[in-house]
Amino acid sequence: MSQIFSIAHQKGGVGKSTLTYNLSLLFSEDLHIGLLDTDLQGSISNIIEEGENLSLIPAETDLQELKKLDFDMILIDTPPYLSQKLPELFAISDFVLVPTKAGFFDIMAIRSTIQLIKEAQILNPRLTAGVVLNMVKRSSNLSNDIKTILEGYGLPILNAKISDRVSYSRSLLLGGVLKTKDKKAKTEMLQLADEILNLMGI
Repeated sequence: MSQIFSIAHQKGGVGKSTLTYNLSLLFSEDLHIGLLDTDLQGSISNIIEEGENLSLIPAETDLQELKKLDFDMILIDTPPYLSQKLPELFAISDFVLVPTKAGFFDIMAIRSTIQLIKEAQILNPRLTAGVVLNMVKRSSNLSNDIKTILEGYGLPILNAKISDRVSYSRSLLLGGVLKTKDKKAKTEMLQLADEILNLMGI
């Protein structure tokens, strides 16, 4: 039975597709990974190259059938808006990653997504989730107020943080961040992948 991992935030421009792409490649080194792109823009579908442990799942696949597919894990890239499909996705998910920038308005914008996660957890007790700070500016210092807001949402804040690096944008063209020369970017993404796998018990 496949583990379902969704990456969701109803606000666009927070780096969901870049995270989905890089995490799927990292996970595929040890796991048989399926990738489902539910974003109508098809960002992931247009760039992914299928490998031995990584396969694109047709967008028209019935969500209720996903767990029956022969994968260790299925990553789902979600649309950059509060889609009516999110509750259905969360209902079948084992883990939801909520990426957010470290700005006040970005953090406030995730409330609707987190509320949907909490509602899904009532019917799907196995569902866990976490917030990751993404595209963090080097000069950015999270104020205590921002941290307090995040902690008040009731979801774990992952220790791993992803900086705002050109390497992540270039990784979409180069076949993943591990193929860039940016050692710090590689370290950040590997730390995030390891932390997620630990949270999922894999």
